[in-house]
Amino acid sequence: MSDEKTFTKEHRESLDNKRMGNNFLGILNDIKRRPSDAAKELEISKEEIENIINGKNRLSSEIISKATKIWPVNARDFYIMHDDCPSGLKIMRCEDSVKSSRIMHRSGKPYYEYRDTAMSSVGPFRPEWIEMLCVVDDNEPSSKQVQWNNGHFMHQFTYFLGDVNFYYIGENGEKKVGVMNIGDSNYITPFTPHSFATRKDAKKNGMILALTYGNNLSGDSQHELSSIGKKLGKEFALDFSSKENASASLIKFHRNNSSLTLHELSKRTNMDIEKLKDFENGKIPTYSEYTILAEHFNVNIRDLFSYDKISNKVIVRLHKNTKKWFYPEDIKNYELVELANANSLPYSKALEINVLSENDKTLDLKVGLHQYGYNIGNTDVSISYESDDGLKTDVIKPGDSFYLKPFVEHNFRGKGKLLVLRISGKITGEPQRELSL
Repeated sequence: MSDEKTFTKEHRESLDNKRMGNNFLGILNDIKRRPSDAAKELEISKEEIENIINGKNRLSSEIISKATKIWPVNARDFYIMHDDCPSGLKIMRCEDSVKSSRIMHRSGKPYYEYRDTAMSSVGPFRPEWIEMLCVVDDNEPSSKQVQWNNGHFMHQFTYFLGDVNFYYIGENGEKKVGVMNIGDSNYITPFTPHSFATRKDAKKNGMILALTYGNNLSGDSQHELSSIGKKLGKEFALDFSSKENASASLIKFHRNNSSLTLHELSKRTNMDIEKLKDFENGKIPTYSEYTILAEHFNVNIRDLFSYDKISNKVIVRLHKNTKKWFYPEDIKNYELVELANANSLPYSKALEINVLSENDKTLDLKVGLHQYGYNIGNTDVSISYESDDGLKTDVIKPGDSFYLKPFVEHNFRGKGKLLVLRISGKITGEPQRELSL
């Protein structure tokens, strides 16, 4: 190991210890413990507590184990998120992706070849390159050659790299098939059964980029649901099957949270009880009625609104039907192509980026979302970006993939084509609004 690598490792460990110490101090503050109180209850010296807080000593698993036995905290509260891309960018080379290859069998036969692409401990993406090893004779949705899954917990954006049949369950519960070609894309809601296969007339096996992510329901939310239990946890899932049902569910949810009777709410709002019952049975209030309800629930009016439009469980976008535009407006360094997106996920944006400029050094891109990218073209694309160490430049070769942190200023240069998926992490949305107060 070189001295530089040793220094980098030691430097990162030092930073991690300081972050862990700050986190530990935050826990002590939350449970109203001074360092002296914590030392007494954990049966260690005050000096050791202070060394942990200052980052001089690492918080040991033994101390964490003892803390969880005497305080109302979870062990995972003491551990910090590991940052595996401190510069802001992490690239996975094509050759490393190939090394991760493994074959998935269905009904005793090879069905998919999976390869990892760029993932980060910081980002929420779990993206895979997948080759369809099953070749179907026709485009019938009920083909017996097709092996279906039961859906999965993750949202999925799919980009098609060849001639692939996409099998899924439609809105009415019927089996459907999408005859997809290169450049087409889709979005699949969690727990929607689906499958993929190569068509018989294809020149080579079909391939896809299956970009899965947990959005707001992964991580802490998933752990909370698990700890609450299935019986109680399922109560969080309101009826969002239609705009009317969603509005009714939200109004009833907030009324129950305040333990307001219909009689009391009627008295406060000067609305008839029958009208309030209608709202809870699916009648959409007017904007002024929403305003009055929100005032007496002591919530923001937006908390009572459902989605403007209830998205389909599966969204298919053919490349020939995509919208295209140039960016930036005055220089046109890129041609952007809008791929499959769901309006129920406002912070999820899938784009095909055609890189048009080779010489402009301006860092013309800055996005407040986590970004995953894959070079789907045949030529190298350079990326320049601003890190804590100054301006850096790297090359994304065909078949390479990358992860980029939110708000990192960057650009792409060359003559190439990238697939980019931008999604929120844990801060965008409601936490962002709370942080901005």
